Amino acid sequence: MNSSGSGGGEPGPFVRPYAITGGRTRARQSFPLEALVLTTVQGEQVDLAPSPEGRAICRLCRSVRSVAEVAALVGVPFGVARVLIGDLVEHGLVMVHQTASDNGPNRLILEKVLNGLRRL
Repeated sequence: MNSSGSGGGEPGPFVRPYAITGGRTRARQSFPLEALVLTTVQGEQVDLAPSPEGRAICRLCRSVRSVAEVAALVGVPFGVARVLIGDLVEHGLVMVHQTASDNGPNRLILEKVLNGLRRL
């Protein structure tokens, strides 16, 4: 029986989002989905990340990724990705470049994010 209790298919690990974030549902910092995440030099040492998901994010963001891409590739909801990324920022393991202007998101950046999500 799989983790959803419906039978069929291979069982997979299922961890509730609140368990991954320590019960937090909101990030201390707000990141738009199109914000770009990049691993810092310190973050290259993924052993420093506080969780398996954090280590995965540090590995993924050695190449610039949007918050939306990180969520999709790690397999967590956007809110969980924002909390995890915020934790990594506080530890100095990743940097986030806010890409939205006061007039709204840049169309070119949104197209890049959309193209990245399509490649998934």
